[in-house]
Amino acid sequence: MARVTVEDCVMRIPNRFDLVMMAGQRAREVAAGAPLSIDRDNDKNPVVALREIADATVSLPGLQESLIRGLQRHVENDEPEEDKEMSVSEQVWTEAIASRSAESEVADAGLEVEEVGDAPVPEEE
Repeated sequence: MARVTVEDCVMRIPNRFDLVMMAGQRAREVAAGAPLSIDRDNDKNPVVALREIADATVSLPGLQESLIRGLQRHVENDEPEEDKEMSVSEQVWTEAIASRSAESEVADAGLEVEEVGDAPVPEEE
C-alpha cells in the first residue's frame, strides 16, 4: 500500500495532537492483540493504526473512550483521614519527649535552666 501521510489522517482528526494520541492508543491495542480492520501488508503497528484512521475503518469515539480510560488513574487512600492527625495523648507524649531531650542537651552543655515565671516582678513607682 502507498505511504500513509498525516494529511490523509488530518481529514478525520483535525487536531494533530489528538491524532498522535489516538493513533498511539490504536497501535497499543493492535500490539495487545486487537483484531485489525485492514490488511497488515507487513507494516508495523503505528502505520497500521494510521492507515485504519485514514481509511475510516476504526471507530473514533470508541478509540477516544479507550484512550481516556487508559490515561485515567485511580488512587486509593490507604489511611483514613482521622489517622493522619495525632491524638491528644500522642501529642502530649511527643511534647514530653521533646522537653526531656531539650533538658538533657542543656545539662550536657553544663548550663542551668531558670524558670521565667519565678522571677520577681519589680514594682512600678
